[in-house]
Formats: sequence, C-alpha cells, structure tokens
Amino acid sequence: MLTGWFLWFILFWSVFLLVTMSIGGFFMFRKFLKRLPKEDGKSELDWQEYYIERTRHLWGEEEKALLEELVRPVPELFRDVARQKIAGKIGELALEENASRITKDLIIRGYIIATPKRDHKFLIRTLKEKQINIAPYEHLLQSK
Repeated sequence: MLTGWFLWFILFWSVFLLVTMSIGGFFMFRKFLKRLPKEDGKSELDWQEYYIERTRHLWGEEEKALLEELVRPVPELFRDVARQKIAGKIGELALEENASRITKDLIIRGYIIATPKRDHKFLIRTLKEKQINIAPYEHLLQSK
C-alpha cells in the first residue's frame, strides 16, 4: 500500500490539481456567461466590441495614453480584458452623448462605471497626481 512520503505527495498533487482546475474553470465559466446572448441577441462582449469599433476614430493619442495609465495596476495577464471593458464603456457613453471625440471626462466617467469600487482608489490618486479635479465625479464614486 501507499505509505510515507509517496502518500503525502499523491494527496498534495490531487489537492493541487483540483484547486487549479477549479480556479481555471471559474474564469472560463465567467467568460462563457459573458458570451451568452442577452434578450437583444448580442452578448456583453459583442456590445463591448461594437462600441469600441464605432468610436475607434474618436480616440486621440493623449486619451489612449491616459487609458493605458489607468489600466497599469491591473496584472498584465488581465490588462487586455480590463482595457477592453473600460474602452467599451467609454465608447458607449460617447455614442449616447454624440461626442465628437473622446475626452478626459468620458474616460474618467467610463472608468468609474466599468470598474469595481476597489479600483477607484488608484483612479483618485492618479487624478490628483495629474491635478485633475475629482469633484464632478464624486456622485459616480459614491453611487457604486
């Protein structure tokens, strides 16, 4: 029978595999749910892509750099997903308001709406460093 260190190795390896497969499955399931079509026939990710494509020409270099700076604290593995989600929300706001170009105001509002509250600390710190007044966004920061 199994005894000693080999038993502990098999037990550790079994637990390790179960945990890593569960974590991977969780993230795959979340992605699957975002791909499911809603009532209108489009999924969350389809709408993000739609808004990004419709507003791609409205982005300037300075605005792209600001967005890149705001997603910098996100781990590199998830940075593309975060950037796409935030850019999709910014594009949605721009289309709703018939904006002629993407502005800092749209980027800040889109970031606040698209991200969880725990990420807002970094946004506030970055805006203070850039000497951007956060008073117009207080209602968005507190409503989440």
